[in-house]
Amino acid sequence: MSSTQPKRFTITSALPYANGPIHIGHLAGVYVPADIYARYQRLKGEEVLFIGGSDEHGVPITIKARQEGKSPQEIVDKFHQIIKQSFKELGISFDIYSRTSAPIHHETASAFFKKMYDQGNFIEKNSQQLYDEETGQFLADRYVTGTCPHCNNDRAYGDQCEKCGTSLNATDLINPRSVLSGNLPVMKETRHWYLPLDQYEVWLKDWILKGHKDDWKTNVYGQCKSWLDQGLQPRAVTRDLDWGVKVPVEGADGKVLYVWFDAPIGYISATRHWASEEPGRDWEKWWKSEDSKLVHFIGKDNIVFHCIIFPAMLHAEGSYIVPDNVPANEFLNLEGDKISTSRNWAVWLHEYLTDFPGKQDVLRYVLTANAPESKDNDFTWKDFQARNNNELLAILGNFINRTLVLTDKYFKGLVPAVDELIPEDEALIEEIASFPKRISISIENYRFREALNELMNLARLGNKYLTEQEPWKKFKEEPVRVGTILNLSLQICANLTVVGEPFLPFTSEKAKEMMNLGSTNWADGGRIDLLTAGHQLNQPAFLFERIDDDAIEAQVQKLQQTKIDNQPKTVEVVPVKSDISYDDFCTMDIRTATILEAEKVPKTKKLLKLKVDTGIDVRTLVSGIAEFYEPENIIGKKVCILANLQAREIKGIVSHGMILMAEDSNHRLTFVSPADEFHNGSTVK
Repeated sequence: MSSTQPKRFTITSALPYANGPIHIGHLAGVYVPADIYARYQRLKGEEVLFIGGSDEHGVPITIKARQEGKSPQEIVDKFHQIIKQSFKELGISFDIYSRTSAPIHHETASAFFKKMYDQGNFIEKNSQQLYDEETGQFLADRYVTGTCPHCNNDRAYGDQCEKCGTSLNATDLINPRSVLSGNLPVMKETRHWYLPLDQYEVWLKDWILKGHKDDWKTNVYGQCKSWLDQGLQPRAVTRDLDWGVKVPVEGADGKVLYVWFDAPIGYISATRHWASEEPGRDWEKWWKSEDSKLVHFIGKDNIVFHCIIFPAMLHAEGSYIVPDNVPANEFLNLEGDKISTSRNWAVWLHEYLTDFPGKQDVLRYVLTANAPESKDNDFTWKDFQARNNNELLAILGNFINRTLVLTDKYFKGLVPAVDELIPEDEALIEEIASFPKRISISIENYRFREALNELMNLARLGNKYLTEQEPWKKFKEEPVRVGTILNLSLQICANLTVVGEPFLPFTSEKAKEMMNLGSTNWADGGRIDLLTAGHQLNQPAFLFERIDDDAIEAQVQKLQQTKIDNQPKTVEVVPVKSDISYDDFCTMDIRTATILEAEKVPKTKKLLKLKVDTGIDVRTLVSGIAEFYEPENIIGKKVCILANLQAREIKGIVSHGMILMAEDSNHRLTFVSPADEFHNGSTVK
């Protein structure tokens, strides 16, 4: 933790991929807590720069573009605007929302790489990578699909199987296929630059394990320690792609900066973007002054990048500060199931804003109250409804509305004066004064759920006081006493707008308008003179509305339809042929065999010439599988063959037998092979 009070706060939020809109998992994990923290620091009078932006490079962008028949730039232009507008409507108070396709980012990332390159911070290595011969392109992990070796899911990606969740390398896949052409890729040598993370292990261990053991969240510290205990390895910082920041050195044609390297530099380029918008702004003080506090808000899947890799980059470059804290959250699930963009299992922010107009703070409240701060948590529409109706409406909204309505009724909307205080009043005043500090401690330690609960406890305190004092029963006999009761209740209302602003900015603003209350800051919290005697209030109105069952049922049904849409479609199966007798079947001699040699048949696209060991003899077969298998990749393959098929000449080659293959409705072929190790010549019955 910083030894001195920082002069300013550089607050970043993970850059969302611009290949789709924002969903509630993103909001709960990153953007709502980051906004609460930024708003709170501003209210304290701190100098704050809250940075956001779209991550517009990387393979997911190019895949989306290919699927839609558009250019990557068209894709990022579309989703950047959707994301930016959605954030604005939800009240995420970025000082700058930039993008990594901007020229200023390419310039910043290139300069960052070039300085490290000139300092000798990288190593160069040649490696074998998958390559699509038809398209003439090296294949990034997401450009390769195949069968997962762990769960046999035949739609696993080269970096992860989304069915079982296992992290993979593209070379781990069974029967890998290029997403670009559908062909079997080959291995080809390529050269890349690597960040030697192992060289920074000592510094990282000292900085993280000693320096942040007590102030980083347990989940963040634990994941970092696990990585460091396993030992770090050099990590490639460049890729063979044509979309991204070009590698700014000679001999790097066709190579771009790896997205994990260029994306976090987007925080720096966004700061430069912000500085360029107004003369006199100094971007460097936010990144190169030791009295600046850098805080990264991210999800748990980004911990290693923001706690190990990006700090190592900043440290190696030499002129930047490193993060003071990285308060990463866990994941938010939806109705008991993992949020999945590919399955459309999500609540999309832009759709929510349309379906629930004017209810931005309801979503902010529910996502904060249910935030996955220490473990994965679950969002359900029933809980959303209950928190709105039973908490926001029944506790917070009800208290403020009752207080303002009673003041309007008994004092014509003028704040009454305080008269003699009784012990209950004095205890209340003391309690009011304690809330800002309690909420501050929770926010400063990134415990936003706890802070929000304290805010609601202040509203509960007000409700309790108002209910116990019963001003509606006392007004006729004790109007002066009722004036004191309502004055103190109004002070609680005003305090709720002060300490509630980071969490519920729209509600706080609306309540301030009703109270005719001017601008406030955090130091005003706890005071009981925010509204002076004789101050004219405006007409009261409801802060929240009840959400009925029909609105919730519509959302539940939308998700149910998504489940139906995600069910596997009926596969077309070739009809069964006419029945044959058992004696007919017995005339077929099916044997296990091993492919010894394989080569393409000249002047053909589909044919391979195979030499197989049948256990009885070594014979030649011609098979039409060249579109699915490269010859060198099937040598040694165990197969089943029809051994007594009459020999015939194909393209001048005598073929004696037939390899047995399975064919699906998409006309893909795969070998029929023995599951266990059987000797050649074993009969199939």
